[in-house]
Amino acid sequence: MTLFLASVTGADEAEIALAHGADIIDLKDAGKGGLAPLPADVVHAAVAAVAGRRPVSAVAGESGMDPDALASSVREMARTGVDYVKIGVYPGPQQKACVRALADVVRQTKLVAVLFADQQPDFTLLPLLAECGFAGAMLDTDRKGAGRLLDHTDVAVLHKFVELCGRHDLLCGLAGSLEAPDVPRLLSLAPDILGFRGALCGGHDRARRLDPHAVNLIRELIPREDQHPADDAVPALHPLAFARDGATDRIFVRDFVIPVSIGAYAHERGKPQNVRFNVEVTAARPTRPAADMRHVLSYDLIMDAIRLVAAREHIALVEALAERIAEVLLAHPRVVSVTVRVEKLELGPGSVGVEITRQRQSEVADVYQLYPTAGKGRLAGSD
Repeated sequence: MTLFLASVTGADEAEIALAHGADIIDLKDAGKGGLAPLPADVVHAAVAAVAGRRPVSAVAGESGMDPDALASSVREMARTGVDYVKIGVYPGPQQKACVRALADVVRQTKLVAVLFADQQPDFTLLPLLAECGFAGAMLDTDRKGAGRLLDHTDVAVLHKFVELCGRHDLLCGLAGSLEAPDVPRLLSLAPDILGFRGALCGGHDRARRLDPHAVNLIRELIPREDQHPADDAVPALHPLAFARDGATDRIFVRDFVIPVSIGAYAHERGKPQNVRFNVEVTAARPTRPAADMRHVLSYDLIMDAIRLVAAREHIALVEALAERIAEVLLAHPRVVSVTVRVEKLELGPGSVGVEITRQRQSEVADVYQLYPTAGKGRLAGSD
């Protein structure tokens, strides 16, 4: 399951986050943006207030990419009693030296390296992080206010990051000015952690205090592993919140064109060509009127499925491409059936392609799984 990380500025906000369901309490100076640390005494007080009810992480001091200074700031933050210390890993010639300098520190505390989607992150660092004993890696944004994580990268890159972290036994986190509509899209990638700050605050202003209603919204968008509610207290994304009488809605994406590496001929390999997608999904209707992202199946999920499947590898046949997209979408618990139309646009004056319709298998129609667990059943259909 994916865990909900809430970034807070001290003990008072930590209590709000705990009261409204955060799985991990993360301490940072949110008013300064990025990975600004809090004073050690503030962190220590917050750790005491949390009192072991949830894991606590904190950002180490901003010491730049100086190996000795970074190791010193990590040791100082570890003495506050946090469970995890986060460090920013910025591009530069000292990047790998800084990681290696912390190999001894990991014997005393769990470290999480933060890479930045808006700073050309180097995913080849992930094997080195694992080798040096890091507990995990997060992909975040450095310049707050300059766009969300998905403004700086796409779901195919995020899927690769999640997959690589899993391959190297690193906890995987995604963050970066995330908003409520991002949650269903990123859950489908099955990261271990999704991190939030601005979306939890009044007016989405990360410098303001946590808003309990905003925290609740994010909490309800991220299913809990132990969620077994009574019928009169069903969260909006729980399967029981959807009609069992056959009532459905249709969500569609039309005339979506992206370059795809596709074709059975040798000359088509290594030369992406424009492909048009028209996809219609029939989904179980919510029992409540749609008020926010808790009550909808977003068309973004359809486009993400297309992008992820198309990005994986060369696909010889349009039929295989359509089947893979349908398979991915039918894995979502709300989806009853899907129609996928795929057209190659560069073989002549018109278009050629295929249209398929697939339905959820009847024997599993009543089996509900909110989202795949981390490392299994990822949206792109990992082999």
